[in-house]
Formats: sequence, structure tokens, C-alpha cells
Amino acid sequence: MKSTIPYTRDLVLVGGGHTHALVLRSWGMNPLPGVRLTVINPGPTAPYSGMLPGFVAGHYTRVELDIDLVQLARFAGARLIAGKATLIDAVAKTITVPNRPDIAYDVAAIDVGVTSEMPRLAGFADHGIPAKPLGAFASRWDEYRASATAPKVAVIGGGVAGAELAMAMAHALRDTSPQVSLIDRGEVLDSFDPPARNRLLAALEELGVTLVEHADVVEVRADAVRLADDTLIASDFTTGAAGAHPHGWIADIGLDLLSGSLIVGPTLQTSDPNIFAVGDCAHLSHDPRPKAGVFAVRQASYLFDNLRARLSGGPMRHYHPQKDYLKLISLGGKTALAEKLGTARRGALLWKWKNHIDRKFMDKFDSLPVMEQLLPLRVAIGVKETLGDAPMCGGCGAKVGRGALQGALATLPVTERKDIISLPGDDAALLKTGDEMQVFTTDHLSAVTDDPVLMAEITTTHALGDIWAMGADPQAAVLSLTLPRMSAQLQQRTVTEITQTVARNLGGAALVGGHTTMGDGLTIGLSITGLCKRAPITLAGAEVGDVLVLTKPIGSGTILAAEMRRLARGADVLGCYQTMIKPQDAAARLLKDAHAMTDVTGFGVAGHLAGICDASGVGADVRLVDVPLMDGALDLADAGIRSTLYPDNRNDRRITAPDTANGALMFDPQTGGGLLAAVPKAKARALAKEPNVWIIGEITKGSGVIFS
Repeated sequence: MKSTIPYTRDLVLVGGGHTHALVLRSWGMNPLPGVRLTVINPGPTAPYSGMLPGFVAGHYTRVELDIDLVQLARFAGARLIAGKATLIDAVAKTITVPNRPDIAYDVAAIDVGVTSEMPRLAGFADHGIPAKPLGAFASRWDEYRASATAPKVAVIGGGVAGAELAMAMAHALRDTSPQVSLIDRGEVLDSFDPPARNRLLAALEELGVTLVEHADVVEVRADAVRLADDTLIASDFTTGAAGAHPHGWIADIGLDLLSGSLIVGPTLQTSDPNIFAVGDCAHLSHDPRPKAGVFAVRQASYLFDNLRARLSGGPMRHYHPQKDYLKLISLGGKTALAEKLGTARRGALLWKWKNHIDRKFMDKFDSLPVMEQLLPLRVAIGVKETLGDAPMCGGCGAKVGRGALQGALATLPVTERKDIISLPGDDAALLKTGDEMQVFTTDHLSAVTDDPVLMAEITTTHALGDIWAMGADPQAAVLSLTLPRMSAQLQQRTVTEITQTVARNLGGAALVGGHTTMGDGLTIGLSITGLCKRAPITLAGAEVGDVLVLTKPIGSGTILAAEMRRLARGADVLGCYQTMIKPQDAAARLLKDAHAMTDVTGFGVAGHLAGICDASGVGADVRLVDVPLMDGALDLADAGIRSTLYPDNRNDRRITAPDTANGALMFDPQTGGGLLAAVPKAKARALAKEPNVWIIGEITKGSGVIFS
């Protein structure tokens, strides 16, 4: 049951750092009605820095290291924008993310950490791997560790971060006789008191890490690090853990800075009261502290309360960090050193303690509570059965089933107009205007994402599928838009985002008008015309012996159904979105000689192929192993995840398919699906060499579709 409270304010969280992750979790349990929440992050996950040394050493998997921001955003009711912020205009109150309209905010918070990039060090941009941001580093280390046979590793920066990485790398590579060098322009770990430093130096020595002290690095090469005295330190994996500094774009916001960090006061506000900053990118002017994750974690409750206060009115809380904190440092293997107030201890029990703390933190995101919206005690007969056990799917998963649709359409009168060419079941209506042949179609999708820009891209690509499937060129489009209830200011922001995105992605067609209204949720529809320069490609025309070609992998219905239940991996969800928005104009040109063609949407590969067979009077054989699948779709299908429309699609007597996960995916409703074409066998060899073209079967005698 959707809230009837309109959106009136935009809150944007820039970055998916530890503080913002905890704020998202708290927001999901106690949202502020009237606020539309957005989080911007370059990828689907945010690595937890506390477990990075353990990940590098091999104690944790990448899944265990990462906070899944896609699942967390779904829990918080937030839209996730997968992109990197490059500018904040504090006057216009907009945030720039490349390749999309600017994002407006009323209140914003920044938690983007720091970077270890060394742009002034020769060769580092080409051959070095900064330790921060963590996500890119973790991916590069995974690749290196899997392939290294005679590893030579160098870590630039002999502070605690560099030492932890060096020890973790030496431990992970211990069976391959690695060469691990820790390089510092001064003395390694010189910020520690002697008791802690001596124990850390002993741990480095035990793991065979070579210390290179009082050394100035002047160049990073593919196979070595060159020092100022021309000494070469062998390395084919060089990382930088020294001199972590704020991202350069932060200086362009126009806010008060100290050494590139955003200056904040006790309320965590910057010099602009509508912009907050936390974590390593912020400097606490009232009580300076070193950059450490413990402070970021403890800032979360203060940021959560103060954001709500700024958006709704009310007093703010003042954050005052503790004077000192316990440092737990991983020593490569499953041992750790604990240091506080100059006292240091080392042992396996300390690693177990650190592991317990880290896993307890990550469990906050791995075990998000279920926030159920319960039905009233008394409801009409059939309500529970109609709702089912899972939330209603969006996109094509929300379509009316084939049986109900065909039953309704059968009651329509047959037109006697001579300028309408009747093609029952085809993707678009075929109209004749003078000597021109024009196709006309309409598609409306309920939102599968809370990001209006992404949803506009998905809908536009999806709607154009009918035009491309008939071999036509897009001509003109009319937009039909339903927004959730929101203030006039947010209406303008959202309509602007959507119309700009639709106009940019229409494949040459012009956006010539439309209609807007407000309702329970976001729905975007497009009515599009296209012009045929040659005879249109229809469902009828497939011939026995034709080869079946598909131009996109399938699985979107299953992945989106899982995402709504927070069961899909964030990377798989973002990969699914990218597949859905991939235009099919180039594919349509490749298939211009097809005998029959359709786009794969709500009725799945099976249903749409059956439509071609019915119209052409033929049958089809499909090899399940040759049908491309989206990453993650098969595992989710094997776990029993099904889209809302799946049962109706499966109940099609024209189709024979095994009762397996692969078989189930043939009935999976697709949003923004690819083209499915029957092409002459003579064309198949050339098509098979094209990227994103899969040959999945052939047209046969008889009737019906068989998947085997």
C-alpha cells in the first residue's frame, strides 16, 4: 500500500561510504515522509575498508568484502544512480554525473573517501594501482592473485595502510615465493611508539617483506619501481598507499577546505548549510582527528538525525569524536596487533576479535530486516490470492496475461478502413498514408527502478523495439507520463529529467508532445511511429530451414523480480539494466533480410517465438544451451524466483520445454528485450561472427515450439 504523502524535498547522498551505508539502513527502518532519497555511487557495491587486508590475504571473498548498495537502496526506498559525481553546483543546487541530466537536491551529503592516485609520479597512471578507491583496487588484486606465478609486488607508502597491505599480499602469495617490497621516503611505521612499531616490524620480517627506506620513487614501470638513485625495485604489481588525498572535484564546489578536505563543524555541515560531509573527505574543524573508519561509523547516527532535522526543521546534534581509539591491525595471517595509548599486544585472539567486529558490522547489511506492510484484518475474497506471496513486478512482468488480453481483443470489431493494413498479432499497426507505409505502436511500463532517468532509457528502448522489429525507422513519439505525488518543484525536476532522456534516446525520432498526470507510482509510456523504406518485416514469413537469431541475453524478468525482494546481486542488477537499455537499431540493420522478426518482451522467448510460428504456419526447435542468459539469471531461476507474469506464460500449450531453470527462463518476461528473427540459412554464417548475435535454433515443419 503506497503512501499518499507527496514528495516535497530531494535528499542526495554522494558516495556509498560507511557513514552513508549506515544512514541508508537507518532510513529504511525510519524514513522521513515527503523526502525522495537518492544515492550516487560509481558501482553497485561499496567495499568495507576494515576487511580489505583480510580480503587481500585471502581470508574473505569479494562478496564478503562488499556492501551491496543495490539491495541497500531497495531497502531504504532510495534510487541508486550508478555513476561518479564530478561536480556539485552549490548555487544551482545540482550534481553532475556524466551521461545524464544534472541531479537536483535540496540537501546533500558527501561521503566519497579519498584517493591514493599519484598523478605527478611518472608512469603511475599507466602501471600503478592506487589502494584507494578500494573497489577498483580489490578487482585488480583479484585478477593478479589468480594469475601470478612469480609475483613481484611493491607498495609505495610505509604507513599502517601500506604495511597491512604488504603483509596481506605476502601471506596471500606465500606459496609462490613472492618478492614483496614496502617503500617509504622516510622510515616505515615511524608514527607508532616503539612497542607497537617493533612488533609490526617483526611481523613484516617474518613474512619476508623487504623494507626500502629513505627512498624517493621517481617512476613506476610495468616491471619495476625506479628510485631517485636509479635503483630498480622489481614489481609487476605496484600499488600506492601513501599520501591519500581528497578527490580533485571537491575543490571546485566552492566550499571551505583544508588541504583539499571539506571543512565541517559539529553538525557535520560544510560552509553551505545544505551540504554535509563525513568520512575521510571531511575535516572536523572543531575537533580534528586522523582519517580512520571508526570515526566514519560513529558519525552515522549524527548525520542521520541532522539530515532529518535539516529537511523537516528541528534541532541538530553535535558530533564530538573520542580522543583515542583502539587500532586493530591485520598481520597477514590470522593474527592481529592491538594498539591504544602506546600499549600494544599481538596474537591470534586479537584477529578473532577483529574478525568478530568486522563481521558484526557487515551483518547489518547482509541481514536487513523485512519491513512488511500488512493488509487490513478484513479484505475481500480473493485479495490475498491475487496479491500472492511476492511483490508485483514492474516493467513487462506487470503485463496483462496472454489469455486475458486475447479474450479482450477478440471482442473488438474488425475495421473497414482501407488505410489500415490488418496484421493480427504483429508488433505494430501498419498504416498507409499516400505512398508511405507507416508503423504505429504504443508501450507503457510501470517502474522497475526509482531512477526516472534510467526508467526513461528502459522505456524508450523497449518501445522502439516494435519499430525496429518491423524494419522501420523511428519517426515521431508522444510521451504519456504518470508521476508519483510530488510538489510542483519536484514535478518540474522529474519531468525535465525524463523528457530530456527520452528525446536523447529516440533513435532519430522526434518527441512531439505528450500528457502528464500523477498517480500511485511512476509509469512511462510512449506512442511511436516509424516509416518503412522497404516492405515491413512481420511475424508471418518464416520458412522451414530458417535459422533463429536472438540479439540480447534473457533473464530480466527473473532478475528484476529478485531485486524487488533484495535477492539479486547488485552487479547482476546493474548488468541487467545495461542490457535493457542497449538500443537495437544496429541489430535491426543486420537483420534487414529476415523473413520474420519480433522483439522479445512480455511473453518471453517462448511466447514470442510461438507467435512467429503461428503466423507463419511453421514449427521451431530451440537449443536451450545456445540461448544467452544474463549474469545471475540462471542461479535465481534455479532458486525458484519467477516473475509475476511467468505462470501465465508457462501455461501455453503450443510450447514444449523441460521443467528446469533453463526451461523456466524461456517463459521469462523481458523488458527492453532483444530482437528474435528467422533468417535465411545462407545469412547465418555471417551473422554468427557479429557480436551480440546468437543463433539459438531453426524453423521446422509442423507447428509448436520445442526447447531441448
